[in-house]
Parts: sequence; structure tokens; C-alpha cells
Amino acid sequence: MIKKITIFSLLMILILCVPVYAGEPMSAVEATVNRVFDVLRDPKLKGPSAKQAKAGKLRVIYKDMFDEMEFSRRTLQRNWAKFTPDQRKEFVDLFEQVLEKAYLDKILEYTNEKVVFHKETMASNDKAEVQSKIVTSSKEIPIFYRMILKDGKWKVYDVVVENVSLVQNYRTQFNDILASGTPDKLLESLRKKVNTQ
Repeated sequence: MIKKITIFSLLMILILCVPVYAGEPMSAVEATVNRVFDVLRDPKLKGPSAKQAKAGKLRVIYKDMFDEMEFSRRTLQRNWAKFTPDQRKEFVDLFEQVLEKAYLDKILEYTNEKVVFHKETMASNDKAEVQSKIVTSSKEIPIFYRMILKDGKWKVYDVVVENVSLVQNYRTQFNDILASGTPDKLLESLRKKVNTQ
């Protein structure tokens, strides 16, 4: 009897010692991606006339999924310190709009692709990478989500598509501008993109 209790106690300790975050990053991103698919498949949101309504719903999901501040800070990296608090706020806002304009149309082109989530790797207690792939009729596209735990919620701060990091890609572009210019020059460039796209 004592032996059984001891084994049971050990099992309970092991179960209770499993970190709270185990499995949560993948669950969080999978649930969010499923919300996106629910919007894209909604029969009430079909046709060109529903594009704005669909975009509005996707915008809400985007804000819930991404840590915009972390995304922006990592993109600017060491240049973040050159920005005043007001410039940082404007940068985060403009960068979000640039990303939305760049990728919204691609998302809206969705037909009936399948997304498979297959691996979660914990880098630390508050950072993880979730690996997934989009399966089309002709190919598989790997998409990795880099995530951070903030205020008890897992959020995405970078997306790697076919081995190309979104953060790294934009960092290179922004570094080129900031190497010979000021934060104001980068902000002006982003304002133009937002107004002309």
C-alpha cells in the first residue's frame, strides 16, 4: 500500500511540475489561425462587397495575435534607442499598416489550403517557436511562428516563411535607410508607403 501511494505521489508531483506553458504556444497560434480561417470561409463574407468587413475582422485577429511593440523593437534592433517615445509610437502604428497592406490581399486570396501544426520548441520559459506548414495541391510551405509570453498571453513577434524571417527582412530594409538617415526619414518613408499602397 505504501509503495502504491509513493508511486502515485511521484506521478502527481511530475504532473504538477510540468510548466504551465507546455503546449500553450502551439494551442494559442493554432486557435488564432483557425479564427482567421473562420472569417475567410464565412459564407456571409463572400464577394468583393464583403472585402472591407472581412478585412476589419482580420485586423482584430491580427492585433490579438501579434505583439506589435516586440515586433517593431526587434525589427529596429539597436536603432530602437534612436527613436523618441513619440517616434516609436508612430513607427509601431505605421509598421502595422505597412504589414497589413502588404499581406492582407494575400490572405484574402485563400482558397482552401490546409494548415498543419507539427512542432513546438521552447527556447526559454517565455519564448517559443511553433512550426507549421501550409499544404496546397502542389506544394508545402513551411511557416514558423516565433512567440513570446507577456502578461500571461502568448503572442507572435516574428514569422518565418520558407526560411525568411519577417523581422530580419524588414530590419535589413530599415537599417539601409537609418545608416544614412534619421528616424524621421524612416517614418516619412513609411508614411508614403501607407498613403500610396
